Amino acid sequence: MNPPLTNPGKDAPDVVSVSWLNRAAREALEGSFPLMWVAGEVSTLTRAASGHLYFTLKDDQAQVRCTMWRNRAQLLPFRLEHGMRVEVRALVTLFEPRGDFQLSVEGARHAGVGNLFEAFLRLKARLEAEGLFDAAVKRPLPRFPRGIAVVTSPQAAAWRDVTAALARRAPQIPLTLYPTPVQGETAPAQIAAAIQRVGARATLDGNDLLLLVRGGGSLEDLAAFNDERVARAIRACPLPVVVGVGHETDFSIADFSADLRAATPTAAAELASAGYFELREGLPQLTARLRRSMERRIDAAAQRLDRAASRLTHPRQQLERSRLRLAILDQSLRASMARHLASRQARVAGLGLRLKAGRPDPTRKLADLDALGQRLQRATQSLLARHQAHVAALQQHLTHLDPRAVLARGYSITRHADGRIARSVTSLSPGTAIYIEVLDGTVAATVDPVQGDLLDAPDKTPPGLCI
Repeated sequence: MNPPLTNPGKDAPDVVSVSWLNRAAREALEGSFPLMWVAGEVSTLTRAASGHLYFTLKDDQAQVRCTMWRNRAQLLPFRLEHGMRVEVRALVTLFEPRGDFQLSVEGARHAGVGNLFEAFLRLKARLEAEGLFDAAVKRPLPRFPRGIAVVTSPQAAAWRDVTAALARRAPQIPLTLYPTPVQGETAPAQIAAAIQRVGARATLDGNDLLLLVRGGGSLEDLAAFNDERVARAIRACPLPVVVGVGHETDFSIADFSADLRAATPTAAAELASAGYFELREGLPQLTARLRRSMERRIDAAAQRLDRAASRLTHPRQQLERSRLRLAILDQSLRASMARHLASRQARVAGLGLRLKAGRPDPTRKLADLDALGQRLQRATQSLLARHQAHVAALQQHLTHLDPRAVLARGYSITRHADGRIARSVTSLSPGTAIYIEVLDGTVAATVDPVQGDLLDAPDKTPPGLCI
């Protein structure tokens, strides 16, 4: 056997075996070609009992054999079928026993998925930057929805899954189907329009929750749910929206924009009916709690009844006790009334004695009244005499002080024109008008200078003036 070669071009012996050649070719191929994506159409697909997949990948001008081992085939998100256009991630190699050139496939995806996925990531990043996926805008689901609107295709398995799940968990919830295609070029616009109709008819249909569902599929199949129009329609819908599209591993733009994502359509129905289901599941526990509570109340009532029964006596005994109590109360009342009456009589007698003792004697009071009258008359006469004498003395004093008495003796009073009394000649000047008051009237006069020798007269006027 020839040893393996690290450099077949330089280390090749003059004559080589077939196995050496095939091994050298495999090493050369695997060392020259990296792990790469190869596009083509699947043909001659064989599923071995061991789980390995054998198929041919071809295009218009060539083909290549492919092998996908079981551990890799189990991870495929879809079922590989004949005639399907795919892109495989493969290592170029050579099957040494037969010398067959082939691809060892590590994974596969539908053709064009790479571009779709890049578009998906770009749209997701843009809508996320706008805040369309923020947790703050997510709305809570009603715990007990009155009605549920379902947007899906009536021919899809998703509709059957939803109806079956709700019939099993909450059959009382009415469902309203808004039929729409869930795949194809026109599907995004029709899905968005159906969501808008749900919001517009929510009050009329009595719905307060929306389920947007579809079964699993490739990224191409789910492209309608990676559309911006659908995402914005979900956020604009006045009802909370649950999206259940594809399988558990499938994610779409609709999932991120929804108020709640469900792994599958069935899971969406389960989330929508969770409140009713929990209530129904908890009903046995509530029934048991109610039964225990009723038993406790019955036991307590029975105990109260037993205690009441122990205190219950025969009506005859009750009557005897009442009759005896009535007799005792009658005796007590009679004794109390007798004591009260005796006390009142004694008090009335005492008040009569006090009234008799305090009653006045009219004869003696009349004598006292006459004596008081005489004393009052004498005191009044004495007081009147004293006041008369005092008035006479005051009158005499007033007579002495009366200016008219002075005028009667020959005196007069000189006044200025304004009525002031002239008390000194210094307050008078020649030509001043004055008034002279005598006993029987008033004389008007004028002050003149002195004429003649009036100074020798015994009652002469002061020098310089003459009246």
